[in-house]
Amino acid sequence: MVAPERASTSLTALARLGFAELSRADAGLDELAELVGIPRDELVADAARAADPDEALAALVRVARRDAGAVGAALRRASLPLWLLLGASTGFADFYLRHPTELADVAAHPTLPDADELRAAMLDAVAVDDDGFAASGDEAAWVALRVRYRRLLARIAVVDLCAPDPVAVLADVAAALADAAGAALEASLAVARARVAGGGIGAGLFPRAQVAATSLAIIGMGKTGARELNYVSDVDVIFVGGADERTTDELGESRVIDIATRLAVQTMRGISGAEVEPPLWEVDANLRPEGKQGALVRSLESHLSYYDRWAKGWEFQALLKARPIAGDTALGEAYVAAVQPKVWTSAARENFVDNVQRMRERVTEHIPAAEVAYQLKLGPGGIRDIEFTVQLLQLVHGLADDRIRQRGTLPALDALVAEGYIGRAEAGTFAHDYRVLRVLEHRLQLRDLRRTHLMPEGEQARRALARASRLADTAGGVWDLWESIKREVREIHVRLFYRPLLSAVAALPAGEQTLSAEHARDRLAAIGFRDPAGALRHMAAVTSGLSRKATIQRALMPVMLHWFADGVDPDYALLAYRRISERLGDTPWFLRMLRDSSGAAERLTRALSGSRYIGELMEWIPESVAWLDDSAQLRPRTGIALQEEARAIQARHDTIDDASRAVRALRRRELLRLALASVIGTVTIEELAHGLTVVSEVTIQATLRAVRRDVVPPEDAALDFSVIAMGRFGGAELGFGSDADVLYVYDPNGIDPQRAHELSMKLVAGLRTHSEDHRVPFELDADLRPEGRNGPLVRSIEAYAEYYRRWSVSWEAQALLRARGVAGSVKLIRRFTALADEVRYPVRIDPQDLREIKRIKARVENERLPQGVDRSRHLKLGPGGLSDVEWLVQTLQLEHAHAVPELRTTSTTSALAAARAEGLLPESAAEHLAASWRLASRLRSANTLLSGQTSDVLPTDRGRLDGIGRLLEYAPRSATAVEEDWLRAARRARRDFEKLFYG
Repeated sequence: MVAPERASTSLTALARLGFAELSRADAGLDELAELVGIPRDELVADAARAADPDEALAALVRVARRDAGAVGAALRRASLPLWLLLGASTGFADFYLRHPTELADVAAHPTLPDADELRAAMLDAVAVDDDGFAASGDEAAWVALRVRYRRLLARIAVVDLCAPDPVAVLADVAAALADAAGAALEASLAVARARVAGGGIGAGLFPRAQVAATSLAIIGMGKTGARELNYVSDVDVIFVGGADERTTDELGESRVIDIATRLAVQTMRGISGAEVEPPLWEVDANLRPEGKQGALVRSLESHLSYYDRWAKGWEFQALLKARPIAGDTALGEAYVAAVQPKVWTSAARENFVDNVQRMRERVTEHIPAAEVAYQLKLGPGGIRDIEFTVQLLQLVHGLADDRIRQRGTLPALDALVAEGYIGRAEAGTFAHDYRVLRVLEHRLQLRDLRRTHLMPEGEQARRALARASRLADTAGGVWDLWESIKREVREIHVRLFYRPLLSAVAALPAGEQTLSAEHARDRLAAIGFRDPAGALRHMAAVTSGLSRKATIQRALMPVMLHWFADGVDPDYALLAYRRISERLGDTPWFLRMLRDSSGAAERLTRALSGSRYIGELMEWIPESVAWLDDSAQLRPRTGIALQEEARAIQARHDTIDDASRAVRALRRRELLRLALASVIGTVTIEELAHGLTVVSEVTIQATLRAVRRDVVPPEDAALDFSVIAMGRFGGAELGFGSDADVLYVYDPNGIDPQRAHELSMKLVAGLRTHSEDHRVPFELDADLRPEGRNGPLVRSIEAYAEYYRRWSVSWEAQALLRARGVAGSVKLIRRFTALADEVRYPVRIDPQDLREIKRIKARVENERLPQGVDRSRHLKLGPGGLSDVEWLVQTLQLEHAHAVPELRTTSTTSALAAARAEGLLPESAAEHLAASWRLASRLRSANTLLSGQTSDVLPTDRGRLDGIGRLLEYAPRSATAVEEDWLRAARRARRDFEKLFYG
């Protein structure tokens, strides 16, 4: 009897070795030592390496009670492999309990068996003759087959468990498992031949000669076909029957298929049927034509007929991994060769991508809610996410690129990377995570030698999984690893599996998924390029060469050409794309983003083909392409953020030229952001107008600070100077191409008046000079100042007050309705605003002033319209245009704003809404006027975006009208609809305007 103190020490040592049930382990070791004649210390030398030492010890004791000699010999010869195997698998413990003598083979072979070795071993187990018949067709042959298979499976498992890095050997282990499954089916088919020929299920069922003359090819599908099988997994197969021409003529095809069907049934039974030795795994033939309802065996011609006429997209996806694994190799190869072209053209079927995506979603939806968090294979972030992503990429791009036609997931990933269809980082993550998930899956299945894909819930089971896989140290660690991989895989899966590029490539017409020079010019002309020769040159410039950049460009170009062609100006779009690509050079993120983004490539083609304004700016700011991958980047930036950046610019640059250059760059960048947002549709017309106004304000403010620092010496710092926005600028209603109407005001504030005026003139000159931008013109237009072009360019606040008090005319009061301070002295802006309020919101307006305003409006309509322009197409001055709405609203403000505070706004639309709310405008008239004003504003901006040039005239060219319509989200070829919508809106607005303004 062990002393208490020694027993405690012994139990402590067992705990250090990883045993959990210490007393039971202590007793078990004593019993095992006595049974096998090996000292305890030697028995437990390798126990610490076992995933579950308690289970391993219990298994050894159970088997030793039955055959102590077999256990003792195995422990002396292969202690570590035995502890590793039994500590990871109670299923093998049960196997050795049934067949203790099989322990003699444990670790007898330190390497993985190859396919030929596995086949020879399995055929030897059932004594197959030269004609492919087993020596016996009785149940004993099946038992021998299953025992031999499990011996080979144990050999694979030992090599796997002993490997220093189980992740590194995963691919080789999975391939060996697939080869073992093929070998088992080959042996079972040999037994089936013996049975069908009368050796086990009734003498003379079919003559041996007829059975021998009948061919049966077993096609491995899924993981078996790809040589990436699990330890215990359904083996998906398709059976193809046949015979040579002479035999078919003699027996008839129906009898040949009948014999082949009997062979298939018995082959499946030999693997999966209930016998003394448990089944190996399920042989699943449900991927055959018509599934469970279809014939188990068909001839090759029958298979092909079905695939040509009836097969659905998912069936071709399943055939992607098809490989002959047993039976008649020639027939199997003929089957695979015949179906492969159908597999690689399946993506061209209508809605193929959508159907694959939906199929993956259905798999997830059918997982029981309680299992979702534990589903290693089918759940979000699991093995299926990787497999479906890889298969979809293969099927879509594989039609045109045979280099990615790989059966295995890992070889396919390597090929997709090499050919530029997936980024190295994403592929590397997928490959690593796939291997880790498969190692975890293997260890889970080894546990009980049964099919499972669920992470264990119990602490002890997770601990055993962590130790068996050697991927983590603790139960919590292996769960954290699973959660981390799940998030990582899901993120990449969603980004790649649902990217629009896949649907677009799949939808390309046959023959247009590659860029062969032959017939390329005709194809380009056919899809809408006006200069196919030029387009070919641009394509060659971006796709030629052996670099990875060129490889990715070649993958992108076919579908991008179609997206370009869907736009208004594909020729310009392709030229702009080439220039942007060249400007970005070898920047790694650019092409990766276009390939992998959820929509950046399509947005880029849409923007470039729809807007020269964008193309010209993007050529100078190519990094802006990155914004297309992030909707948040296509939102207008706040005035505060832009002000902070502008002030930082001023702090960084010492000279006015450098500071102004940086401010101009800021303005161009933000105009491009707003232009992209407008084309992509992430801003409303109100947000766009506000954003353009803010950019103009910040530009003026920053430029004024820089100019003031350069012009005004410290001794004159008391000078106050401000810029007042007028017109649409004052109303915060700018569009693309709008001028910035302004007034300039100063207050000497104690400085000599003449000196103050001179400095103010220098500020104005500097402001105008340094805000000029030859790329995106920015004109500060001061024509709305008192006396117009004949008046002083800048006045003091007192001069303005004097002028408005003594000489102001009606149109000048009207102009002040949209006056709003935007830059310079806040105190001076307040004074000017108070002055303006006295003029623009009179207690009572003189009727004569109203008549004068109406007279001027009529004169403007007659005199300011450009010669030769159709009045009805002029968006600003034409009938129902911007001018009509603004002049009507402004007369209402002059008449009623003193009494109605809501009318005291510089915004036309806000004033129009206030007039409507106060009953100053009929509901219908207000709706018509607002609709016309908004549409005219949108058309003006769209015209500028399309052409890159400012114009107030709705073009007559049908192509330009269609382009404008596209920017306003009309359907393609909507030139007539755009024109009719404008003319209708303008007629309604003009009718209401004339009634209310002149009536």
